[in-house]
Amino acid sequence: MTQLMRSWVSSANSDQTPFPLNNLPYGVFSTKGSAPRCGVAIGDMILDMQAAEEAGLVELDEDGAFDLPFWNDVMELGPDVWATLRARLTEMLAEGSTDQAAIEPLLVPQSAVDMHMPILVAEYTDFYAGKHHAMNVGTMFRGPENALPPNWLHIPIGYNGRASSVVVSGTDIVRPNGQTKAPEAELPSFGPCKRLDIELEMGAIVGSSSQLGQPVSVAEADAMIFGYVLLNDWSARDIQAWEYQPLGPFQAKAFATSISPWIVTKPALEPFRASTPEREKELLPYLRESGPMLYDIDLHVTMAPAGGAETVIARTNYNQMYYSAAQQLAHHASSGCAMTAGDLLGSGTISGPTPTERGSLLELTWGGKEPMTLDTGETRTFIEDGDTLTLHGAAMGDGYQIGFGTCTGTILPAKTFPA
Repeated sequence: MTQLMRSWVSSANSDQTPFPLNNLPYGVFSTKGSAPRCGVAIGDMILDMQAAEEAGLVELDEDGAFDLPFWNDVMELGPDVWATLRARLTEMLAEGSTDQAAIEPLLVPQSAVDMHMPILVAEYTDFYAGKHHAMNVGTMFRGPENALPPNWLHIPIGYNGRASSVVVSGTDIVRPNGQTKAPEAELPSFGPCKRLDIELEMGAIVGSSSQLGQPVSVAEADAMIFGYVLLNDWSARDIQAWEYQPLGPFQAKAFATSISPWIVTKPALEPFRASTPEREKELLPYLRESGPMLYDIDLHVTMAPAGGAETVIARTNYNQMYYSAAQQLAHHASSGCAMTAGDLLGSGTISGPTPTERGSLLELTWGGKEPMTLDTGETRTFIEDGDTLTLHGAAMGDGYQIGFGTCTGTILPAKTFPA
């Protein structure tokens, strides 16, 4: 296992920081009175990349790559530039660097910033690629003998979501309105969602584009991925239950998807590669992996009622997925669908084999039939107004961790329609 890389930024050398020199995740931040701009997290500080470029400390193939407040321009320069940039950042921030005096004035305390969306999301696709989640949900609705759809063990199932609804961690989420129908009701009704849920996911950010009509291999897809974020695909279960046949989720998923503010790049995660599980059905050649494509990333979810302490409600790991992001991307492009720098792929809900590893309230409370008790003494089946849900994640190394920051959102009451 890779050891901690030491930095002259002292806070980066703690085993408690999510942002050691081994990590160097990418985000967008602003300070009071300043416009948003790209930054790199190191310990409890952020390196201002626009200022570093202007000072001549960082030079990329394209001048002004950090002029705009998102990482898309850097992504579009390609993997060779990504590698060059990471090497230069590591050189500047490493213990003993001759650049320390020039870099120190460009560091901003994380405690003094607001975080923003790290990319302009081009397109958003969400998958249904965790077997434990699919088995749990399928068992609830169809019974254990028909839990998985016939295609599930052969392809990573997905649907196209709304890029316009992807928001950064810390953005409040308004409870959606929608049309629902109770089983005993003759007609549907319209109003606020009553079964609001989360989905604990990882998001893969596509950094390289592909051509329309041109498929890509799993290995090529892996090389196209710029990095990963935590992702919460908020879900209105009652709205979904009425609308999803025959075309799948629509309004039940369109109202919000939250992501963590820091993009953790593939090189930072390289020591934590993990294999997908043994296949129950052999995959077709275009989906077969050339090596480990998942990652060993510990994940947990907390819930805090308004004014109350948070409770850990689930713990699991990204290595529980049945399909990797590279397989999902390869399948997405297999029809000739053009992939674009800035595309976001949601992994699907990440659940493990035990009840405490379930990545949604739908599973944790078994469809609302088994309420859970929070540390405050309150009970929940689904999310109530004022509740704050937070996703946490880190890959645990030898004396260090590779963290993502948190992915959090607080639920606000539904909007009322004008009379």
